[in-house]
Amino acid sequence: MQATRLDMARIRAARRVIDPVFLDSPLYRCEALEPTLGCTLNIKLETANPVRSFKGRGTEVVADQLARGNSRAVVCASAGNLGQALAWSGRHRDLDVTVVASRFATPAKLDRIRALGATLELVDGDHELARERAAAIAQYDGIRLLEDSLDLETCEGAATIGLELLDSFGPYDDARPVVLIALGGGAMATGIGYVLKALTPYVDVVCVQPYGAPAMTRSWHQRRVVSTETAVTIADGVAGRHPIPEVLDDLLAVADDAVLVQESSIITAIRLLHDHAGLIAEPSAALGIAAILEDPARFADRPVTTIICGSNVDQAKYRTWI
Repeated sequence: MQATRLDMARIRAARRVIDPVFLDSPLYRCEALEPTLGCTLNIKLETANPVRSFKGRGTEVVADQLARGNSRAVVCASAGNLGQALAWSGRHRDLDVTVVASRFATPAKLDRIRALGATLELVDGDHELARERAAAIAQYDGIRLLEDSLDLETCEGAATIGLELLDSFGPYDDARPVVLIALGGGAMATGIGYVLKALTPYVDVVCVQPYGAPAMTRSWHQRRVVSTETAVTIADGVAGRHPIPEVLDDLLAVADDAVLVQESSIITAIRLLHDHAGLIAEPSAALGIAAILEDPARFADRPVTTIICGSNVDQAKYRTWI
């Protein structure tokens, strides 16, 4: 494995400061979906916690650092899940949290950020504009800017998921295991990928992104940062346009492949998870299942693990999807 910014000692240390409510999320074989998908399917359910996404692992590490330091204020840009998680972690440590989000973000996510006590500022643009505004606030007020995926705490917090996956992989034989990870900014993919490649290098790490927001996937394939003019997808949690160079370098070191999926496959995956597994999955969380649907031969008879990474949905849209 090539060098990355991540560090195994820090990842193991992260487990000691993350609230146990975010750790050891359910991991189980989902036999109900296997006849449809044609593979052995394991699900890591990162929605069984107070913020219903994996983001709390990283924000716990950040909030712990801030609580031990002199500055107790922090600002981030978020499509919704990071903001909720930072608000939750900050509230428990009496931190001053500001979240900048697009006015067009999922309303339920915005409502929850407010309910958790954070200051919410909305911008009339997409997530990239929110990132610019958050950086401006941090500079003007002299406070901590939390940048998802760039800040190692978010990657190494997510990497603790990888530690929890290790015992699920049996001895490697002809059926090479694969882990399918939603790819947006890259924190979860680089974090989990780093642990797996360091400790179980025979496991394939495959990242999944929508065709409507392909920047990081294109960047991975071309081995250079490729930005896009737009990001149009129902998977708002992964809808970035400008990959971060340092994160791309980390991803190149740990990912075996990066693939794109159609919106129709994401919707079918959401429906399958609801109807057959009894799970609410936001579009970003269904990307792994969508990848299997689009290329079943690639995963046939292989042990596949995917992370259901968020369940904060727009209820009206969700009803139309299912």
